Amino acid sequence: MKKLLVFLVIGLIASTLVFGADYPRKAVTVICPWGAGGGTDRVARYFADELSKALGQPFTVVNRTGGGGAVGHSAGVYAAPDGYTITLVTLEIATMHWLGLTTITYADFDYIAQFNEDASGVIVKGDAPWNTIDELLADIKANPNKFLFSGSGAGTIWDLARIGMLDEAGIPVDSVTWVPTTGAAPSIVELLGGHVDVITCSIAEAASQLASGQLKALAIMADERDPRFADIPTLKEQGINWSAGTWRGISVPKNTPADVKAILEAAVLKIANSEAYAQFMDVNGFGIKIRNGAEFYEFAKEQDGAWKSVLELGGYIQ
Repeated sequence: MKKLLVFLVIGLIASTLVFGADYPRKAVTVICPWGAGGGTDRVARYFADELSKALGQPFTVVNRTGGGGAVGHSAGVYAAPDGYTITLVTLEIATMHWLGLTTITYADFDYIAQFNEDASGVIVKGDAPWNTIDELLADIKANPNKFLFSGSGAGTIWDLARIGMLDEAGIPVDSVTWVPTTGAAPSIVELLGGHVDVITCSIAEAASQLASGQLKALAIMADERDPRFADIPTLKEQGINWSAGTWRGISVPKNTPADVKAILEAAVLKIANSEAYAQFMDVNGFGIKIRNGAEFYEFAKEQDGAWKSVLELGGYIQ
């Protein structure tokens, strides 16, 4: 009887090891919290295709939209923690719970890897009177409540980037008026039409208008210059210690087996460090920032606290 029990225990351990080694043994769902055709969807589908090739099973993207990202992120959190549902998480995991859109937070996920970060730019019309960020900020100080900013909806990342910049520059965040839109594209239209004075959004989103001279970028909110737009100085170069932008990565539900997470992390990091990925991101105008699972968790934790402070500055939460 004891021998039989020993054999059963050994068999159970062996089957557990085989499960991890054989992962995945069936199709994997990739939840994208944003709509088909958008930037997050394009990145999700790229990784789904590459993971399918690397791990030998279909990785299928499912768009779960709504609630400012809350629907998709919640679906990812509450999925079975077996590795067969992974989520393309975005910066909103660090903001939407503060805004009351959901109760889930960054701490409800286990983290596989980060592979993207896009800094905000400060963009004006090509014929605007300002040629540096200092000139723009001096004009705002001298003429509070005169200028209109836009870039996306109220309380979204491009609005928060604007709030943090003004605060770091010592300017009251309500010195300008934020005009909400549904995203960067309509905000660019508003700027070109002269209906707003400044937009904050990623440089890549306005790349064609910048190249044509219709628009000009006064700064990028990054730690370093973007090599694709090397002539645009950072805020930090100009004495404003502020960086801000959106980001993306892959997470899984809490308590997903460690061996499954290790397999996913190794595969995702290999893809993210490939030349093919670099070319894909360059064509799509996305920035690359790679963090492993442990680093990604610490980054998400830091972002959660940082954006709470900015939301408070903007009056979005008390």
